[in-house]
Amino acid sequence: MPLPLRFLPLAFLLFTGAAHAQMHQLQLDVARFRSEDVAIKGGVVEVYATVAGKQLTYQKRGPKMYQAGATVTLEAVRADGVTVYQETVTLKPPVLRDTTAAIKNPISFQKRLNLPEGRYTLRGHLKDLYRTGSTDIVELPLVLEFAGAKPAMSDLVLLLKPASRSAVEANTFMRNNLSLTRAPGGLYARGQDKLFFYSELYNNAPGQGITLRYRLRAAKAAKDAASGQGVVQGADGRPTVLTGELDVSKLPAGSYALTVEARNAKNQLLSTQTITMRRNPADYAPAGAIMPR
Repeated sequence: MPLPLRFLPLAFLLFTGAAHAQMHQLQLDVARFRSEDVAIKGGVVEVYATVAGKQLTYQKRGPKMYQAGATVTLEAVRADGVTVYQETVTLKPPVLRDTTAAIKNPISFQKRLNLPEGRYTLRGHLKDLYRTGSTDIVELPLVLEFAGAKPAMSDLVLLLKPASRSAVEANTFMRNNLSLTRAPGGLYARGQDKLFFYSELYNNAPGQGITLRYRLRAAKAAKDAASGQGVVQGADGRPTVLTGELDVSKLPAGSYALTVEARNAKNQLLSTQTITMRRNPADYAPAGAIMPR
């Protein structure tokens, strides 16, 4: 019987890295899912890369026309040093008429990698095309392993909008026919008063009633800052989609741990995942990351 992905506690290192991502021009958000081909002992790794537009160098291209440019090289390197994936993406944000504006939307792209089980280092290398010597390197540990056939959740994905069905053609921004608008770095800034999340549950019984419980709690806090729950029916022949939302409009600025639990009808814990989100109502919330041209 094919075994499900085991999502190890080492993933917490990814969250720790995300918490310090504001020091980098390049932000990498990673989510791991079970391979859709159950005959393959591996997983699907979704890498969502975001480059802060306001930190790029804008070069004059004509009268009142300025544009920035950057390349991002993504690599997945095995523990033995062998590179199993490498790709370079060129980013070109929209042309600006005035570079003095403090607000410049970020640029994002997403890659979906199919990797065998094992330990990897995920590396992102950003290069500003119009500033000599301007580079930024981000590295994250990545573990894909297998366990028994018990119910297991994928990583959590933090969203700015609820996961919703879309009429657009399937692309890497969608899972299970749902469009996902990610929150880069888990940041919820001014005007972003709702937190949404997405995850998948594997190996649950079809038709099984599953209760979702989720909560936000600040570090070292004794009480939850926000909480919610929902009910979903186990899917047949495919992963069970887990979604939810929380109102974060009244949360003070800071970092919070979002914990999501999946429980059965007897209130027994089936699986749980945790991810870090950041709330900063004083920061500007851009309209949303744009895809590279």
